[in-house]
Amino acid sequence: MTGPGLPPDGAVTPDAGRYGERFFRPDEGGEGDRIDLGALTYDATTIARLRMLGAGPGWTCLEVGAGTGTVARRLLDEAGVDSVLAVDRDVRFLAAHPVPGLTVRQADITSDDFAPGPFHLVHVRFVLMHLPSPRRMVARLSGLLAPGGVLVIGDAVDLTTAEAPDTPYTRAMRAMWQGLRDTIGTDVSQVPRHPELLRAAGLERVAAEIHVPPLEPGSAISGFWADTWGRAREAMVGTGLVDNARIDEAVRFLDSPACTGLSPGMLTAWGHRPAQHAGR
Repeated sequence: MTGPGLPPDGAVTPDAGRYGERFFRPDEGGEGDRIDLGALTYDATTIARLRMLGAGPGWTCLEVGAGTGTVARRLLDEAGVDSVLAVDRDVRFLAAHPVPGLTVRQADITSDDFAPGPFHLVHVRFVLMHLPSPRRMVARLSGLLAPGGVLVIGDAVDLTTAEAPDTPYTRAMRAMWQGLRDTIGTDVSQVPRHPELLRAAGLERVAAEIHVPPLEPGSAISGFWADTWGRAREAMVGTGLVDNARIDEAVRFLDSPACTGLSPGMLTAWGHRPAQHAGR
């Protein structure tokens, strides 16, 4: 299904590789710690939104690309949902922290045989931007909802576009986005269109918001980006936009009071499956 103005599948993002294979491998030392730095930055905002959407007692939830499981555990502990199915292609971090109500499944959500559910909540954060056909994935994930259930998707919004000031930080970020797109297909250029994908999937009451965490010396988000650049260094240098010395300069700049850049925002969009839906 396509909506007005939506690009066809595969038109924007090349399927050059996969997240977690060439870069950001789970078996690479410290990768779980890098993921947790992102969680420290974004989890409070995510959980607040999920609770405002009704997540609570009686709900069954699917957490896609669950990483180290911080959102899944907070849904159980803070929102009080009945159960969470946490899915990832590598579950070593999830399996290390079992809690009651949490079921861990190693699976590839792009596989045709991935069809659990139905769920009151399906949440997927920082995953679709790494996949070649986010429109197709939104349609598939919408089909895992119970009538009245809500799909919540979150991805990064780039704020270091050509109009942003030219600094060591913005140069590194531009090189990172281009390098990851060239090597593993990561594409954040279409993320602002996520609400359209939800509407195209037949969901109702679609809305969205953006959270931009401040870049401050010693902050979790600054540490996250410094670590991310270290792991994506090969891809960044390959663009020709930066060299190793420029990346090192950007890391130092992140930890300096002179850094006034805007971190990528997290766009969170959501939509509800109609309460009555044919076929359910």
